[in-house]
Amino acid sequence: MTAEDNRRILAYLRAHANEMVADLKRLITLESPTSCKPAVDELGAALAAELRGLGGAVEVIPKEAVGDVLRARWNPGEGGIVIMSHMDTVWDVGTLAGRPTRIDGDRLYGVGAMDMKGGIVIALWALRALRALDLFPAQPITYLLNSDEETGSRHSAAEIEQEALAHNVVFVTEPPQDGAYKTQRKGVSHYTITAKGRAAHSGADHENGVNAIEEIAHQVIAVEAMTDYAIGTTANVGVISGGTRPNVVPAEARVEINVRAWTRVNQAAIHEQMMSLKAAHPEAEIIVEGGVGVPPMERSPEIAALFKRAQALAAEMGIALEEGRTGGGSDGNKTAALGVPTLDGMGMVGEGGHAINEYGEISSLSERAAIMAAMLRETL
Repeated sequence: MTAEDNRRILAYLRAHANEMVADLKRLITLESPTSCKPAVDELGAALAAELRGLGGAVEVIPKEAVGDVLRARWNPGEGGIVIMSHMDTVWDVGTLAGRPTRIDGDRLYGVGAMDMKGGIVIALWALRALRALDLFPAQPITYLLNSDEETGSRHSAAEIEQEALAHNVVFVTEPPQDGAYKTQRKGVSHYTITAKGRAAHSGADHENGVNAIEEIAHQVIAVEAMTDYAIGTTANVGVISGGTRPNVVPAEARVEINVRAWTRVNQAAIHEQMMSLKAAHPEAEIIVEGGVGVPPMERSPEIAALFKRAQALAAEMGIALEEGRTGGGSDGNKTAALGVPTLDGMGMVGEGGHAINEYGEISSLSERAAIMAAMLRETL
């Protein structure tokens, strides 16, 4: 592969920038919230047709509770690269009617534009450019599109694991972090703490009650104290509930907690702290439930090398590419935890993910597709 080939790829994609925008607008019209299987399947059917047109051997993997998963293969065999995207969004069907797609300069505002309809467009056009310029590699390439990433990829976890382990590297088309590819993500853990006390009349028998809300307050303070910004570990009490009436000593209260950590060591350490919590009141009881939901995507030497190669290829095309990390999780956490080198954040540059001001930068479509195309030609 030569630098001249990469510049040809970029020139081709820039020449087709308007078509890339048109494709993104079309995908946005196919609203696809995780909770609406028919809508996700409609988008999946449209994408399956595109992938077949690009020469992919497409398989639709049926799912009952969520949209079907798509898998397309080129040059089937051992090793190679798997691209991973998700078709689902956080926006309900009908959101588009109140928030129509619009363009303001280099920004395309739209429902799910950046997260991640734009990432899908980038992957499709990277493959299209390689086909059009007769530069398609001989190594195996698989494109896996799941349907429930926004709710944790629980229904597509088996396919994600299978494809990651069958390939040498994973590319994830999540949006970048302020334009930077992601080589590190925090792991996520979830916990609930239930405090049990003893109910009593708040006026006539208060001294015989054991206040579960008071007990849970002690636990909230203990959990929040586990946050350690120096190592990037956070413990957030996000939901609290308890009690029945103001004149009753509450017998039960509950909190829900979200924990984030950069490393497995730190994730395990805070898990141990959580499970070691004790009741402050001698007659109260606490029950701690939960654990690790998603392991961290740690920046391994292999992931660092993968980024450096992408950065070098981008530089050959005159594109500046930086490295970043984020506290949010993605399917990249899962694949990296399996020991498969994973490059994340290869999607559309923009801001406002999951927010009403979500937008993607139009100029990034051709540039990021060119970097992906160049990386697909690498033997990794």
